[in-house]
Amino acid sequence: MSASALILIDIQNDFCPEGALAVTDGDAIVPPINRLLDSPGRSGFGKVVATADWHPLGHISFASTHEGKKVNDRIEANGITQNLWPVHCVAGTPGADFHPVLDIDRADLILRKGTSLHLDSYSAFFENDGKTPTGLHGYLQTCGIDTVFLAGLALDWCVFFSALDALALGYKTTILQDLCRPVDQPAGFSDKRVGELRMKGVLVSTSESLI
Repeated sequence: MSASALILIDIQNDFCPEGALAVTDGDAIVPPINRLLDSPGRSGFGKVVATADWHPLGHISFASTHEGKKVNDRIEANGITQNLWPVHCVAGTPGADFHPVLDIDRADLILRKGTSLHLDSYSAFFENDGKTPTGLHGYLQTCGIDTVFLAGLALDWCVFFSALDALALGYKTTILQDLCRPVDQPAGFSDKRVGELRMKGVLVSTSESLI
């Protein structure tokens, strides 16, 4: 696994219980991620990358930014369909911080995304226009990485789109499903997303296979 990277997606306070956009049991993935980072398998990762939403106030993804709109509405903005969310992960606020138990010191790179006022970013690789890079691909290429393992929040959104982009960029891509949690709204949505990933060639495994 020396040419592989572990990518930890958006394990932030606002996506954990009591956060502004809480994912059910989102914090439950933190201890097993730490165990993986402490295991002999950690030495097999060439790099560990942690991503974080880092939104400005008035971000395009916030329902409150758009008069008359509510959470889970969808809008068209600059030719992109945008799902609307509660205000979350505002840059510099406690909600945007990584979960306090996550051993973030093990990360070789912290990558902040969704920093543009008028453009959201689900994927760790591209903004939602599908063409503006976050810089992650260039970093991994410089490091000689050809394989990525993904974990984090939420499985059916940011992990999903990160996996699709990783695969399209030519990485051998695996989701560690036990180290993810979904939004799963409506119920069953997450299973459909995982099925789509499998069909496209993304591998779905667990952290036990690496320890």
